Amino acid sequence: MKRSSVTTRASILALAVSALALPIAAHAQAAPEETPQEAAAEAGEDVVITGSRIRRDPLDNPSPVTVVDDAAIAKTGLSSIADVLQRIPASSGGLNSKFNNSGNFGNPPDGGGVGAGSAAIDLRYLGAKRTLVLVDGLRYVNGASASGIPGTVDLNSIPDVMIDRIEVLQSAASALYGSDAIGGVVNIITKSGQKGFRATAQYGQYLGDNDGDTQNYQLSWGGGNDRVTLNLGGFYTKQDSVRASDREISQFVNPGQTACTDPIGGCSGAAVNGRILFNPGNPSLPAGGVITVRNAPLNGRGVYDPTLVGGDFRAFTNADRFNFAPFNYFLTPNERYGGFLNARAEFSDAFNVRLKATWAHRESQNQAAFLPLNIGPDAGNGNLLDTISVDVTNPFNPFGITLNSGANGQPATYSLIGRRLVEAGQRTYNQSVDTLTVTGTIDGKFDLFGRNWYYDANAVFGVNDAHQLFTGNLNAARLAQALGPVSQCTGACVPFNIFGGQGSITPAMLAFVAFDEKSRSSQELQDYTFNVSGELFDLPGGPVGVAFGYEHRYQQGSFTPDPIIQAGLGADIPAQAARGSFDVDEVYGELRLPLIRDVPLLRLVELNGAVRHSDFSTAGGNTTLSGGALWKPVDDLLLRAQYAESFRAPSIGELFGAQSRFDQTLDDPCTSAAGGLFQSNATVRANCIANGVPASGSYVEPQGGQISVLTGGNVNVKPETAETWVFGGVYSPAWARGGFASALSLEVNYYDIKVDGAIQSIPAEVLLGRCAQDGDALSCAAVQRTPAGFISAINGVLLNTGGIRTRGVDATLNLRTRQTGAGTFGLSVSGNYLLKYEETVPATDGFTSTNYTGTERGSPDQAYPHFKGQATIDWDIGPVAMAFTGRYIDNVIENQGGNALDSRFYADIQATFRPSWMGERFGLSLGVNNLFDKDPPACFSCSLNNYDPTTYDIPGRFGYARLSYGF
Repeated sequence: MKRSSVTTRASILALAVSALALPIAAHAQAAPEETPQEAAAEAGEDVVITGSRIRRDPLDNPSPVTVVDDAAIAKTGLSSIADVLQRIPASSGGLNSKFNNSGNFGNPPDGGGVGAGSAAIDLRYLGAKRTLVLVDGLRYVNGASASGIPGTVDLNSIPDVMIDRIEVLQSAASALYGSDAIGGVVNIITKSGQKGFRATAQYGQYLGDNDGDTQNYQLSWGGGNDRVTLNLGGFYTKQDSVRASDREISQFVNPGQTACTDPIGGCSGAAVNGRILFNPGNPSLPAGGVITVRNAPLNGRGVYDPTLVGGDFRAFTNADRFNFAPFNYFLTPNERYGGFLNARAEFSDAFNVRLKATWAHRESQNQAAFLPLNIGPDAGNGNLLDTISVDVTNPFNPFGITLNSGANGQPATYSLIGRRLVEAGQRTYNQSVDTLTVTGTIDGKFDLFGRNWYYDANAVFGVNDAHQLFTGNLNAARLAQALGPVSQCTGACVPFNIFGGQGSITPAMLAFVAFDEKSRSSQELQDYTFNVSGELFDLPGGPVGVAFGYEHRYQQGSFTPDPIIQAGLGADIPAQAARGSFDVDEVYGELRLPLIRDVPLLRLVELNGAVRHSDFSTAGGNTTLSGGALWKPVDDLLLRAQYAESFRAPSIGELFGAQSRFDQTLDDPCTSAAGGLFQSNATVRANCIANGVPASGSYVEPQGGQISVLTGGNVNVKPETAETWVFGGVYSPAWARGGFASALSLEVNYYDIKVDGAIQSIPAEVLLGRCAQDGDALSCAAVQRTPAGFISAINGVLLNTGGIRTRGVDATLNLRTRQTGAGTFGLSVSGNYLLKYEETVPATDGFTSTNYTGTERGSPDQAYPHFKGQATIDWDIGPVAMAFTGRYIDNVIENQGGNALDSRFYADIQATFRPSWMGERFGLSLGVNNLFDKDPPACFSCSLNNYDPTTYDIPGRFGYARLSYGF
């Protein structure tokens, strides 16, 4: 595909402009604006901020919090709040619309299912399930996509139109908020004080490529009086697809590949014209042992010549393999719409009522290449397909014998038959998801001990209901009948031609064996909380603040695959029904002790702490503690230290999720093909033979293919625990605020997180490597092979592994100038430097550790760059506003193979015009993301499209235009 080029001079200019920009801002707002926290600080008000339930001065925040307001969201030009949050340097990605994982990969080994079409946020590389998502400080129902029971909130189920701002707590907070808050907390604050109408309409697409068209329409209204307020709104978002065939990087299975004959391999053996493998010793064994049809389509029985000199079959070569890469999506299409209502009635200071309701609907699609149909004892499906025999009476069987799978106790006469089912069309997975939440709140304040106390009581009900339709699957029982004795193929049965190559399977044959797979999942949340906060008495540093409360929560989840799939009769990813629930009762308390204030070198000294006890019906009881200290040696400098214990109970999917499969892109060290170690390393050869690889070296499967990993929940897993230390400081000089700046602050935080008993599987690449290199008995027991040496499955079922350890440094700089003759300027810079990310997993003797710092993990995709940063420069003068954003990602090395992924710098630009003659009620914004058209670095071990969608942008410039109007 033809790509645009950028001159070296332009690149140098971009880097120069962003020299200030190497780390960037999640807090990228227009220069003259301020956050609600800053407004409260200027007014001398105490407010509740994320990370504490005690009202306090927001400038004395005991925890690091990043704020993303609606202006910052608008500045990105993105139509998904998940995409916005995933740009924060402390974020490590998560599911988004760049993932095309469904039946072509199956269920990742995290217990949550595919999550096709959904979106999530992952802080600190700890996984989205260790980041707690709240809405107005309250729990939100988990998402689902009819492919499992995730333990995470689907951010696509939250109407963007209702968001006022997002507060991201970059520290553990289980003592305050309960389970899951290990990596941090994302608290979405909804609109409650809007006056009048606001409407926006945005359209964008990838320029030059003319795809990925995105439409986003939002309308909201707020009004009322001093006692009663009402806010409501609706939205519609539609995103069209980007196809892998339309990007150069994803034309083939591996980067830079031009043909399936390239030594790197990776193309599928389930070829369009078929692949037939015979067992050694078979009297019909042809020359080479692997054959395919000579000229497709072969619509009759055909002639088989064992010498392959003549007849209708010839030797199978790598040129016959199938390149499935261009048939995938690079960006998945989706359509979302819904709305919200937020009403509040204030009857008195002591009694107020709030009602909030949200509804969101999503239609999304994933797409994969034509179904790879593999049957026989070496197929590795784990179901009936592995036991199918092709009877001698099948009218298309040319071999004169029954191709016996060995399931009847007789010797197997064939190993595998693979066929790409092009006649059935591409596999498509269509999700339809509805999410409804209703929240009721009663709050107020009362007088106690001569001081103001506050209370709130909340009830949350949420339900997520998802349906998926998969077209392109086969019924294995019907296929066995159609390939079996012709005398038993009666009624609607039509004998099946698996040997004839592309075009030989007729519509009548397909009509008998094909079916539409229909699956469903649902999640339900009931959450009841009661909180009280206030002041007890005064210390020299100020009033002692306390907060305490109670929470009762009930969660239920279920996954119901198609009955044919539950019977084990599908030809795609297997699945079983799963259902589970739990309830939990929790109490907590929080204390703030301001010991000293306004003393030289002790302008503020404060201690704080919290404790929470949880009693889960599934995980038992647990108590977590947190404690911290604040010290202001001078008014302009705040230093803080914090220790927090965390707890995460296993999710429903992690406990009760049924066994399924994940087809992971992996290299097998035991192959004799190029890149394998069987022929060159005696130790590896001995260990591989002990694991079931034929000593003859006849196992020559090419590297880079997909290997089946068994996934599923485990009722025996126990809760995770974690310890977090945070040390940091904020410098906000008065000399600057009193001079050229209206705001200036620099914040630096060091974090150290240790997770024990992490609920996850031992990575498949670790098991393969330890088995082949070390002969580790635990690892080899997890690698299952067929008699021919093929890997039929790797056991990736969840367990409590050793743990995770991560350390790093966050830095944030925010500057806004005062109004000048040249307008106002803003600079927002933030970055994360990753010092360490290490996982420890059990082995036969003790544990082994893998340090992922500075690497690309590969499938399942995740990069761990040493440094990520972004910066935004704003300029606002009269009716014109400009913003330039730079995003930088450090280089990484692939954990498998050692390929280098070079660093990337992305540039985004936006211009906004607000005509003064319309009272600035109207705005027109034009923007381009990835201005310099940077492609992502090529990745060999990544799951799909040869890049990491958690970290990098889709190739191409994305241009957009947005109209906004308020009145």
